[in-house]
Amino acid sequence: MADNWFSLIAQVTGKKSPAPGKTGLIYHKSYLLHDTGKDHPESPQRLKGIIEHLKETGVLSELLRIEPSPAPIKWITSIHTQQYVEHVRESCEDGGHYLDSVDTGISLESYEVARLGVGGVLKAVDAVITGRVKNAFCAIRPPGHHALADRAMGFCIFNNVAIATRYIQEKYGLPKVLIVDWDVHHGNGTQAAFYDDPNVLYFSIHRYPFYPGSGAEKEKGEGKGLGGNINVPLRAGCGDREYVKALEDKLKPPAIAFDPDFIIISAGFDAHKDDPLGGMQVTAKGFAEMTRIVKEIADLCCEGRVISVLEGGYDLIGLSESVRAHISALRE
Repeated sequence: MADNWFSLIAQVTGKKSPAPGKTGLIYHKSYLLHDTGKDHPESPQRLKGIIEHLKETGVLSELLRIEPSPAPIKWITSIHTQQYVEHVRESCEDGGHYLDSVDTGISLESYEVARLGVGGVLKAVDAVITGRVKNAFCAIRPPGHHALADRAMGFCIFNNVAIATRYIQEKYGLPKVLIVDWDVHHGNGTQAAFYDDPNVLYFSIHRYPFYPGSGAEKEKGEGKGLGGNINVPLRAGCGDREYVKALEDKLKPPAIAFDPDFIIISAGFDAHKDDPLGGMQVTAKGFAEMTRIVKEIADLCCEGRVISVLEGGYDLIGLSESVRAHISALRE
């Protein structure tokens, strides 16, 4: 029945059905070298826990591993200023302990690791667009959605998702990108990057009021981008029911109308019920349901082209279980 449904959609819209294939995984042991300092929540243990859990549950062997390489500077400066990129490099090389704000810890290796993180996301884009994989999850660090054009903040150095969006548009000529951000914190950096861009639809569901202070419903974009920025602020304590309903009611209709060429998920898992920072009640099952909704949009609009990029998530067990559930839904 599903195959017939997709065939009908293809006839009506000209869109192709999603191609069969494996889910890709971006990961590199060098991602563990970014040292944020003692007791920092954004630690290498996050990725260690994810990979170990995927291995123990048999999921890892079912994924196609994609080797990352450092992102060319020209793609990083499609979002960030050249001066900021140099500031990051020099701060790390000089042995600094944090970047711009005390919450964003760095070490000697952080600049190169951050470049490798961006590069991993670009490789995921390549693999999906060329048909090597049907979709992909990027187990990278540091995260990125708080990073501004000229400033680090909130554990983030380079805005991985924003850079990948420009890469999709400029390298592949796919103009319309949908970004779905379900990290518990609003992605202020991503919103700022595309606030007046009519070719990017940014959707964020997050706790509000909360760090970083942005993300009110009234923030809808400006100029030609007015209406292309959708914030769904939620009170503390919301869980699966509220999140799934919001994606069904507030994401699906405008996303399908927007008809994206590619979808990127800013996949933070700090809305998990056990997360020490989030104050929400989402479960691994809830993240899987949210993933299925985004996949449905991707299958309908853009031949299933979607990648997911790790943002937050700081309870190691909750994070690992949520990522497994998320990847399992991507593989369906």
